[in-house]
Amino acid sequence: MTPRTTPSSGSEPENTAEQSVQKTSVAKRATTKAAEAAEAVKKGTAKKATAKAAGKKKAATKKTAEKKAPAKKVPAKKASAEKTVTKKATAKTAVAKATASKGTASKGPASKSTATKKAAAKKIPAQKAAQKKIPAQKAVPKPDRPMEVAVSPALDAGERDRFLSGTHHDPHSVLGAHPVPGGVAFRAFRPYALSVTVVAGSLRAELHDDGDGFFSGLLPLREVPAGYRLLVAYEGSVQETEDAYRFLPALGELDLHLIGEGRHEELWRALGAEPMTHQGVTGTRFTVWAPNARGVSLAGTFNFWDGTGYPMRSLGGTGVWELFVPDIGEGELYKFEITRPDGSKTLRADPLARRTEAPPNTSSVVYASQHEWGDAQWLERRTSVPAHEAPFSVYEVHLASWRPGLTYRQLAEQLPAYVKDLGFTHVELMPVAEHPFGGSWGYQVTGFYAPTARLGTPDDFKYLVDALHQAGIGVLMDWVPAHFPRDDWALAEFDGRPLYEHEDPLRSAHPDWGTLEFDFGRREVRNFLVANALYWCEEFHIDGLRVDAVASMLYLDYSREPGQWVPNEHGGRENLDAVAFLQEMNATVYRRVPGVVTIAEESTAWDGVTRPTHVAGPGGFGGLGFGLKWNMGWMHDSLEYMAKEPVHRKYHHNEMTFSMVYAYSENYVLPISHDEVVHGKRSLVSKMPGDWWQQRADHRAYLGFMWAHPGKQLLFMGQEFAQGAEWSEAHGPDWWLLDPAYGAEPDHRGVRDLIRDLNTVYRHTPALWQRDTDPSGFQWVVGDAADDNVFAFLRHDAEGAPLLAVSNLSPVVRHDYRLGVPEDVPAWYEALNTDAARYGGGDVTNPDAIKPEPQSWHGRPASIRLTLPPLATVWLRPA
Repeated sequence: MTPRTTPSSGSEPENTAEQSVQKTSVAKRATTKAAEAAEAVKKGTAKKATAKAAGKKKAATKKTAEKKAPAKKVPAKKASAEKTVTKKATAKTAVAKATASKGTASKGPASKSTATKKAAAKKIPAQKAAQKKIPAQKAVPKPDRPMEVAVSPALDAGERDRFLSGTHHDPHSVLGAHPVPGGVAFRAFRPYALSVTVVAGSLRAELHDDGDGFFSGLLPLREVPAGYRLLVAYEGSVQETEDAYRFLPALGELDLHLIGEGRHEELWRALGAEPMTHQGVTGTRFTVWAPNARGVSLAGTFNFWDGTGYPMRSLGGTGVWELFVPDIGEGELYKFEITRPDGSKTLRADPLARRTEAPPNTSSVVYASQHEWGDAQWLERRTSVPAHEAPFSVYEVHLASWRPGLTYRQLAEQLPAYVKDLGFTHVELMPVAEHPFGGSWGYQVTGFYAPTARLGTPDDFKYLVDALHQAGIGVLMDWVPAHFPRDDWALAEFDGRPLYEHEDPLRSAHPDWGTLEFDFGRREVRNFLVANALYWCEEFHIDGLRVDAVASMLYLDYSREPGQWVPNEHGGRENLDAVAFLQEMNATVYRRVPGVVTIAEESTAWDGVTRPTHVAGPGGFGGLGFGLKWNMGWMHDSLEYMAKEPVHRKYHHNEMTFSMVYAYSENYVLPISHDEVVHGKRSLVSKMPGDWWQQRADHRAYLGFMWAHPGKQLLFMGQEFAQGAEWSEAHGPDWWLLDPAYGAEPDHRGVRDLIRDLNTVYRHTPALWQRDTDPSGFQWVVGDAADDNVFAFLRHDAEGAPLLAVSNLSPVVRHDYRLGVPEDVPAWYEALNTDAARYGGGDVTNPDAIKPEPQSWHGRPASIRLTLPPLATVWLRPA
């Protein structure tokens, strides 16, 4: 063992080291085996443990797989005889004793003292013939000038206290191997270890036990040995491992610069857990942003959830902490143990974890994707036409309850086939990001970068997306950047102070949901969210993001009373930080991922939601840059109308026509979403008045009206077969309604058949989607027939080809109902009739071609006479 006191001169330690190295090289190196060395370490450790037993706490040295030890190891005193010899040897610096040699010489205090005296007299430590120290060819030559005065490798009290309290910001500067005057100082911090031995080639040097888990030694080497390893002995086991504190930072300067600027568009590649090969060694780099932390340590299954011995280093002024841990790979569980500014500690999940445990467990999981994509043709095809000029019919799904119990991979076997059969162009998945409470349906996210583990792994989710793409179905997902829950293991006051949330409580607390709002004005937080949007689109090939709760982001006074909010710098109610964030997010996503679409759930009259970000509107703001916006006004007005008894509908006629006043102010989606079929709102068919026949007829007529109206369509699961009950995440849709053994099965199957035909005709009729955002694609035929409850309009494609849609929302048949039509169409035929018998209707149809008459009507030179079925919608196309 290297003497711990400073030598009185520089020459004599050099002689001692040289003689020791030369004497060691004479040993019988040919008989050395790694297994014998490891066995020797175990034996030496056992003897050492016996000699120290009087001064140790037995519980502090035990470590089992079930439970970590509750106390730190207490260092033991050396025998008095050994201390005497050590003092006599202060003028000499000897090479550390080999572990195997120590195992032979240390049979008790007396024999240990004798062996030490012998080593001091000969300036050569006792060794076994089978043990190699430093090869002769690597002997340190005697310098021409005296060596520098050696220093003690042990840490001072201040350094030790910072490690033990979890507040050391740069552990790599003291732990590991460092050239110092007198050689190379090795230091390790291994709580609960009995001994630590440095291994480099034939070198075996046991470090001195400094107590409290600290080990140190000064070896007379010219430079740090490349690729040295540590033999760490615990009670009952010896582990050979890389020294995590010998590595340079595994995160580059460019990454740190971009993080500091809030412009790292691939943030998930810089922060979180990244399996990699670093300096030729495989392991995992752990990084986390925690600028207010006094210290950060890594805890996980690999250290029995005790982060004391795994402190991370702070990288400059970015607030990023980093640690590369060798031999740690995919599947390991981990969290960050953060020392707050007040000195208290908190154990936190990784904000950028790409995989998590399944709730209610909350640990992050090291993850590396192995999925090989097979959707190249889909990705190429989706860039050909913008979403607002393409057919866009969406089936909204809550994956966990669509078919309860199915995993991502099992869903991949059923969902694509079902959606393709019904003719939808896209599915929209309610939030799949990890969330602790299933009853939130995914709208209170804690794992923004991890698909929920309830249904499988991230690769399993990729498999599902891939299967949908290969079936020709686009994948949208709900994305929730507005707020996050207060769970004390997640983002809330992550490093002891408001970090992801706004520091002003009036701005951070969401009044409706009991959650916290993101601080959109902080560049690192904006970066976290913008990169998250890119992450789902690039790593999971998501085709679009439906952004939840946009209105709550845009207004400072959203759900707040006077005195509960502070105006912006211009005295207004607009959240300028949120506006800037949404503009940045949209611009970045459209720039980096061609073919995707962003969709805003925005329920107010905010100007320019789907206007480009560089085009200013009347209010002076540039557009928010979304591709589409949910038309919440149309949804509320039309459902209010349909809920009325037909005899009263004439007094609410404008509720069905008002949407056309603003239909082209934005690029709209017409949503009948999950929000409209829960919490006492009733399912879509149950909103309709009258008996079961009338309810189903109204349900079908409404769907026909919706599919013909300008805008894209979205329908929540279960409504495609007229489920009568509200949706519940606990059991999902009532699939039993489609069981042929059920008496009313034809009623429900008929509605589903209608959905299939609506989508089929829709996809093959450009007039219904090609000019959704162009006023020239729509013309009223009659919009004021309130007494008749009739609505009729024309849709036109880019070439001018028309489709005539007529809805009769009264319960009476209207014979010879005259409508004005273009004179250049020689005949019309029914393309779809929601009253057809196969849909469960009364089969009042127009089976023959309908020829215009030269009688002007509704301001047009020609007209046709139709039979309008009751509570039905009819589509007619040119023959």
